[in-house]
Amino acid sequence: MKITLAQISPKLKKISVEEFSKYLEKLETDCELVVFPELALNGYFLKDAVFEDAYDLSEIEEFAKLSNRLDIVFGAVFKEEHKFFNSAFYCSGGEIKHIHHKTALPNYGLFQEARFFFKGKEMETFETKFGKTLIVICEELYNASIIAKISMNKPDLIIVISNSPARGFRDDGLLIQRQWNSLLSTTALLSGSNVVFSNRVGFEDGLGFWGGSCAIQPDTQIINSAKLFEKEYLDIQIDSKLSQTQKYLLREY
Repeated sequence: MKITLAQISPKLKKISVEEFSKYLEKLETDCELVVFPELALNGYFLKDAVFEDAYDLSEIEEFAKLSNRLDIVFGAVFKEEHKFFNSAFYCSGGEIKHIHHKTALPNYGLFQEARFFFKGKEMETFETKFGKTLIVICEELYNASIIAKISMNKPDLIIVISNSPARGFRDDGLLIQRQWNSLLSTTALLSGSNVVFSNRVGFEDGLGFWGGSCAIQPDTQIINSAKLFEKEYLDIQIDSKLSQTQKYLLREY
């Protein structure tokens, strides 16, 4: 199974279907799924612009039409009645297959998502060509109870999308990258799942995003990693047989 992680630098504005489709033109023809970062259609530090730049269902359905050739995952600000969500969308066959609203909203330091977004209620698995699939949005993976729920569900594929800024610069590398690799590896091991992580790059309000998108096997081995601080389309091959073996080893837990 070929998956591409689109490590892009989203613009801090609401983009059109035409602009988004240009990203897809860069993909290899045999790509089966492309995963874009959290809030890929909007950028991160929207603040009050959240209320102006949110997408409604009919607008997202237009983006979903681009998924006739391959499956697409992307994040966007989503308006549902009077509520605004930090959401992720899985699109396939020209339609929206699954919508996930972020359930853990950071509200500390630079992060003020709880001021602008409503919190999602559930994290649910759904079926795709890759088997039982689950979407996780950034801060959710920093929650031990959520990792426990993921482990119990044992999906075949976990898709993690993120807007993680760079911090913890050290001589031996980025502390934040090591932290993320630990979280992703732990989740893969405990759930027996393949995990793909798509993180953005670029700058907003002087804050840099580090990228480092990667894929991790259920045995915690990193399949491949994208460069730091650079735009990149990272192609990876997922081995579903390894996931099945890991689940067998975890059958009693």
